[in-house]
Order: sequence, then structure tokens, then C-alpha cells
Amino acid sequence: MLRQGSRCLLSRASAASMKWRRPLSTDLPAETAGDSKFVEAWKKLNPNQDPPKTPSSYMKPRPPTPSTIPSKLTVNLVLPYDSVLSGKEVDMVIVPATTGQMGVLPGHVATIAELKPGILSVHEGNEVNKYFLSGGFAFVHANSVADIIAIEATPVDRIDPNLVQKGLAEFQQRLNSASTDVEKAEAQIGVDVHSALNAALTG
Repeated sequence: MLRQGSRCLLSRASAASMKWRRPLSTDLPAETAGDSKFVEAWKKLNPNQDPPKTPSSYMKPRPPTPSTIPSKLTVNLVLPYDSVLSGKEVDMVIVPATTGQMGVLPGHVATIAELKPGILSVHEGNEVNKYFLSGGFAFVHANSVADIIAIEATPVDRIDPNLVQKGLAEFQQRLNSASTDVEKAEAQIGVDVHSALNAALTG
């Protein structure tokens, strides 16, 4: 353990003496070399079908970190199959992080946050648009860009409260009657999501 710790300290000292630094995500282009290799491999195996798009293909190249804090936050809301918001400049977003509601303003420190089912609020002047997210991750970059990656994102005004109540009751019943760990886990996920939906609509 001591030797391993010593090697770790030496490597850190060497990196510091060489002024080496790992590139930040803001230094990298939106489309990585990995995406290009994937497209080439896909075309060899399946030339008659377009390759599926990755989240990075929906994102514009990230701007460099400004010397002063900008007045707006640039937001990208990306799903596996769509881009809901692309390069939208807003005043603030509030994301449903697993640690609690997290407000993000221009100049926010670089952060990665896991998201739980809940409401994403996008504030632009007096206008507030709300989306229900099933979960995902938020990547807040030092250049006042926030990339929000989710499996599903639905505008709150398109959610039917009656269907939410019905789904919540069904998953609660499934949870009570579950006999295996898998059934319990699946039912619990359904309860959690529908409970978050219900709270979003009634809150």
C-alpha cells in the first residue's frame, strides 16, 4: 500500500513539475474521434442504413471559456433520439439532481450531477418552461454551457394527471404483490417515477 501510494505521489509531482494538465471537456470538440470510428465501422457492416446518432452529434462545438462571466447560460437538452434544446441562451436552469434541486446560472463552477426523476425548469426572462425528466446527467462546463442528457423529457403541460394517478396506483399494486427482487425493483422504479410526476403536477 505504501509503495503504491508513493508511486501515486511521485506521478503527481512529476505531472506538476512538467505543468501537465488533463484537457477539460470544454477543450474537446463536440464530435470525438470515437464517433468517426463508429460511423466507419457501421458503414462497413451495414452500408444500406444510416448509423444512429449519438448525443454529441446533436451538440454544436463548445465555445472557449470566456474571460468574463457572460450574461446568459447556454443550454443543450439532449435525448438519445432527439435534441430538445440546442444552444439556447437562458438566464437560469434548475435541475432535479439526486442531491436536491440545483440552480445553474452563468459562471457556475464546472459540475457533473446525476439527475433523478423530476422537473427541469428553464428560466428565460419572465418565461419559465418546465420539462419532466426521467433521469440522466447534467454537465455544467466552466464556459457557462450546460449539457443535460436525459432518457426522456416531456413538457409538463403535456402530462395527463389522470394517467399519472392511474399509473401510480398500478405500480403500487405491483410493488405490494411482487414476489421476486426483480419484480420489486421494477415496481419501485415505476412508483418513484409516477410519484415524481404526481408531485410535479400538484406542486
